[in-house]
Amino acid sequence: MNSKLKKALARSFVYLMLAVTYVPILVLVVYSFTDAKVMGMWNGFTFDLYAKVFTDTEILEAVRNSLILAVVASTIATFFGTVSAVGIFYMRSWQRKYMDFLTKITMINAEIVTGIAFLLLFVLVRFIPTGWPSLVLAHVFITMPYVIMSVLPRLGQLNPNLYEAGLDLGAGPMKTLWKVMLPQLLPAMISGFALAFTLSLDDFVVTKFVNGSVPTISTYLYNKLTKKGVQPVLRALSSLIFFVVLAILVVINILSRRRAKAAGNVK
Repeated sequence: MNSKLKKALARSFVYLMLAVTYVPILVLVVYSFTDAKVMGMWNGFTFDLYAKVFTDTEILEAVRNSLILAVVASTIATFFGTVSAVGIFYMRSWQRKYMDFLTKITMINAEIVTGIAFLLLFVLVRFIPTGWPSLVLAHVFITMPYVIMSVLPRLGQLNPNLYEAGLDLGAGPMKTLWKVMLPQLLPAMISGFALAFTLSLDDFVVTKFVNGSVPTISTYLYNKLTKKGVQPVLRALSSLIFFVVLAILVVINILSRRRAKAAGNVK
């Protein structure tokens, strides 16, 4: 098999995978602009389904709760994730590898296992009530590793003596972190926050196990789909979620490219 044929097969495989992934989403978006009750039927172009999204009180409550949860959890995760990344970076080599492994367990672990683990934790630790406290705490822990993953590479690009220089010049550890390190880490922190926000907004399994009675977008969609099937308004809601997540990912990529340019990796 010659090299040209190998390249053609590789490209064909990539295009096939992209088609399998994105064609169903494209179909969903297209049919979100018609109010036909059955997918495959077209009753004419309309924005009625999108109007229903913004007038349905259940949907608006779920969206509001999801946004509040994502913002609060991502903010907390960004703060503690950044501090943790700085601590991990200045550890000894073997300690750094050990902590790096521990922080990635949540990322590679099956989400169903994580959800059950949090459920058992909140059952045993009774002073943490179900609902908002358990939701925020769970989302902080599942998103914080992604913030650490975003901040650590940026720390590697900085002068390794920057932190010690701040201490030598008379600033305390927290002041050095706040005045010297954080301004340098801000682009990575923004990327980490955006990634944590997207993951929190999109999470279902962990949210389903620990949310109590707080409706979110994911649990709302699940409840509606299991009880009433795919209602037309859900096509518009799903399309909006897709566009929001896509916009956040575009922002992450732009910030990452700018950070790479600033570091001199992109000419």
